[in-house]
Amino acid sequence: MAVRRFAFLAAALFAGLSACKDQRAETSSGAKLWEAFSGQKAFEHVQRLVDFGPRPPASEAIEKSRAYIVKQLEQSGWTVAQQEFTDDTPHGKIRFVNLIANFRAAGRAKENATFLVCSHYDTKTFDSIQFVGANDGGSSTGALIELARVLALQPALATRIQLVFFDGEEAYENFTATDGLYGSRYFAAHLPSKEQFRGGILLDMMGDRSLRITLSPNSPAQLARDIFASAEALKLREHFTYFVSDIMDDHTPLNAAGISTIDLIDFEYPPWHTAGDTMDKVSAESLQTVGAVTAYYLSEFAFKEQSQ
Repeated sequence: MAVRRFAFLAAALFAGLSACKDQRAETSSGAKLWEAFSGQKAFEHVQRLVDFGPRPPASEAIEKSRAYIVKQLEQSGWTVAQQEFTDDTPHGKIRFVNLIANFRAAGRAKENATFLVCSHYDTKTFDSIQFVGANDGGSSTGALIELARVLALQPALATRIQLVFFDGEEAYENFTATDGLYGSRYFAAHLPSKEQFRGGILLDMMGDRSLRITLSPNSPAQLARDIFASAEALKLREHFTYFVSDIMDDHTPLNAAGISTIDLIDFEYPPWHTAGDTMDKVSAESLQTVGAVTAYYLSEFAFKEQSQ
């Protein structure tokens, strides 16, 4: 009799824990967090950004883009700080502005452990072509705006995540220690000592119609395993693989600063840095794929305790 009672209580406890886990993964409407992500909404944000035209740092178009991003985030309940700075470039001193967003739910204090999700929103400076960066800069920014809306549906999780939109990712000439990654280098160098990041995800060039996310071979191992597991759980694993060599991107200075960050990027993209990087190359389905996997990871893996 005692054995039966113990088995019953154990089963009830397990069911209760499972129910709590499911509740944490659900939005207020009852949908899973990753199911709430809309590739179509993300696509519409990308279109709005592209409509502003080329968005190099310190341009009128990037000012409009910045205002649009801030408005969208604030409508979803995020507080946005502008991290403004100037840096020397091959084109002289340029003003850059990172956007740093945090979610403050009523009655909820910010917890110590924070996870970083980021994108760059600038486009490369060209004098000879009209470069609107629909995929390169546009797709990841549109997805991050939509992710902000989705995370706001689950305030307990949103309060533990920081969203950052980097300015100045693109190099003016060639990527070096002083040219390119301006925003992420500045952000990493000026982190408050009290900030504790469990890790980070960088989104970049993720809207390609023939999507194949190519993880850098030097990606943090646990992050890569969990991203693959998230994709597998959503039956999207075929869209994720490894690239043939390491990739320099905004995750580079973050990892150097001690924030274990993975770059979700489709680097096999023929229109890269050409006038052909336009909206017809971007797919709402691809945005949906990467957005859903990211949301799944944040909900199911980002804050779990890792085994030693």
